Amino acid sequence: MTSLLPDVRSTRRWLALGVLALAQFLVVLDASIVNIALPVLGEQLRMDTAALAWVITAYVLAFGGLLLLGGRLADRYGHRRVFLVGVAGFIAASALAGLSSGSAMLLAARAVQGASAALLAPAALALLTQLFPETRERTKALGVWGGVAGIGSAAGVLLGGVLTAAFGWQSVFFVNVPIGAAVLVAVPLLITRDRAGRPSRLDLPGATTITAALVAAVGALSSVEQLGAAHPLTLALAVAALGLGTAFVLIERRSPAPLVPLDVFRNGNLTVGNLVMLLVGAATVALFFALSVFMQAVLGYDALTAGLAQLPLAGALVVVAGLAPVVIARAGARSTLIGALVLLAAGLVWLAAAPSDAGFVAQLLGPSVLIGIGLGGAFVTTTQLSVDGVEGGESGLAGGLVNTSQQIGGALGLAVLATVAASRTESLVASGASVPDALTGGFSWLFLGAAGVALAAAVVAGFSRSGAASPR
Repeated sequence: MTSLLPDVRSTRRWLALGVLALAQFLVVLDASIVNIALPVLGEQLRMDTAALAWVITAYVLAFGGLLLLGGRLADRYGHRRVFLVGVAGFIAASALAGLSSGSAMLLAARAVQGASAALLAPAALALLTQLFPETRERTKALGVWGGVAGIGSAAGVLLGGVLTAAFGWQSVFFVNVPIGAAVLVAVPLLITRDRAGRPSRLDLPGATTITAALVAAVGALSSVEQLGAAHPLTLALAVAALGLGTAFVLIERRSPAPLVPLDVFRNGNLTVGNLVMLLVGAATVALFFALSVFMQAVLGYDALTAGLAQLPLAGALVVVAGLAPVVIARAGARSTLIGALVLLAAGLVWLAAAPSDAGFVAQLLGPSVLIGIGLGGAFVTTTQLSVDGVEGGESGLAGGLVNTSQQIGGALGLAVLATVAASRTESLVASGASVPDALTGGFSWLFLGAAGVALAAAVVAGFSRSGAASPR
């Protein structure tokens, strides 16, 4: 009997991997490049700091909320097909964002970008795992994947500064169009076959409830800063998030074709990998948002200088992501991951000590490099854990889960840590501190909070099976 499971074929696997990684580059580039442009964008569109956070959150919510559905669509209709649809949507939404004349149009375009990324990201990772089914080659491929993601971060912080200074904030969105077009042309030529999976019902109730639960949760956390924890709207959103989350679990238990079969979490490394990615996402999204604003609003850097100042972090991430497969093979996944997370936490604590007149070499360079080393090792190892032992028919689901964990963590982490930072800043202003010192104090608390989250991730990583990601 002929198998109906996804069957990917390519005569040039490593070149195909490069093109798939280029699509991941788009997703990562978009996050870092937009961060650099936020202050200029906010000034021109008259958006305050809270509104600017939603430029990130609108994307992350749509991305994280729809990733599981995107992964299931890829498993059902074919990973290559869904991947290409996602890339096309991402290109269109990027163009729309660049043409935005107001905040409402921009936020809508960012949400469409996120929804499109929710289609392409899990499909791309599923294609990778099927192109490289043998563990040794898959680990190398994931090293390339992580390295390209790091290059996306590096290119984003540099291009964000250059493009914003030379052509305006709109150009940080328009740059996605030619890159995406190249991916659209190359993938059908390099991946020659991708059969759809077994026909099944789509779990639309599950997708709807989990997306609504995420929106309510982030809305509740965001409203704490604006309205207070005891405000009726804050409490209503919190109750809605809890109720919708509970409903999602019940739906998944009873659905004949669940969005997330709960028995998938019997895979211990998949479960640990997703929990760690949730926490790492919470720390890093808040970090990059705060670091860009700190450099420009407090230290007085322009967009180009802020981009150049973040290159050591991104460069360290690139180098370590490329070396991570070798370290994993020798030391095992668990030791590698715990070590990377401890380094990340140490770098964040170091960064939290930076004063309002911080010098780059004296107070920013060291922690930036340490953070980059930690992130490079953490992302590659966590991704490997999250797809370890997953069958081909559920590779889209696995890709959706790990990306969902990262984006959900990012949305929640930004909401919580930005609220902590804002509260600390307001307290310092009320006590008579200058605005630069008050902002610095708020960002310091944010960085310390992110360090605590990274240490919590290291504790969770201790429950993974040692050496599970090493070559077999």
